Amino acid sequence: MSEDLKEKKLDELKQKYLKQQEEENQALEMEDKMQSILKSILTEEAKQRLSNVRLVNKELYTRAFQAIMGLVQKGMVQGKLNEEQVKEILRQLNKRRDINITRK
Repeated sequence: MSEDLKEKKLDELKQKYLKQQEEENQALEMEDKMQSILKSILTEEAKQRLSNVRLVNKELYTRAFQAIMGLVQKGMVQGKLNEEQVKEILRQLNKRRDINITRK
């Protein structure tokens, strides 16, 4: 009986490991696609700026990518985006509302 439990647990761990590997491969594949798209619509400096953001803030990077893709799909991008334009997009995405709490 104990051997059956061990085998069952081992099978579960193998399945979990395989699923995790598949998810990691999908994430890497998606990142490669994103990088190739960005390479075609950003200057080298702008691409480097976005790469730096990715290292520091993955969520902001993802939102910036989505915003850039939205601009491209709407036809609002003529040529390649430069670093200043990417910085402006990042500023707009990073704006936070100030929350003021007043006590009475």
